[in-house]
Amino acid sequence: MTDYALLSEQLAALSEGVPARVSVLANAAALLWESLPGCNWAGFYLLRGDTLYLGPFQGKVACVSIPVGRGVCGTAIARNETQLVPDVHAFPGHIACDAASRSELVIPLRVNGALYGVLDLDSPEPSRFTEADRAGLERFAAALERALEACAFA
Repeated sequence: MTDYALLSEQLAALSEGVPARVSVLANAAALLWESLPGCNWAGFYLLRGDTLYLGPFQGKVACVSIPVGRGVCGTAIARNETQLVPDVHAFPGHIACDAASRSELVIPLRVNGALYGVLDLDSPEPSRFTEADRAGLERFAAALERALEACAFA
């Protein structure tokens, strides 16, 4: 089982004093990629207007933009709530950036109280993400939000 408290501590150490959000996000994606077995994509989409745009990630090439309200990522940001999807093929409007992905976990991110983007994790395994993963990764996302708020620039 993944030690999410340790991951959050590692993220805090990696991001301490880092002035650029993109650098914090890049290291966060790499940390998740290295720490979560069974994932084929770990990264971020950043909100600009009514569209999410690809941010730092680890994995195969990905969709560059996702409209708010479409797919798992767009739904997470539109509803401002985590989406835990055991089978993406059963999710209405799923956007298949990687046909191998079967399950997904998407967590909205807020910076200074405003929606900023999403943390997106994909797996080729059905039901890869559990409620324990959801809770642990929501704590990780909260630590990430604090790190992003401390940054001086994008």
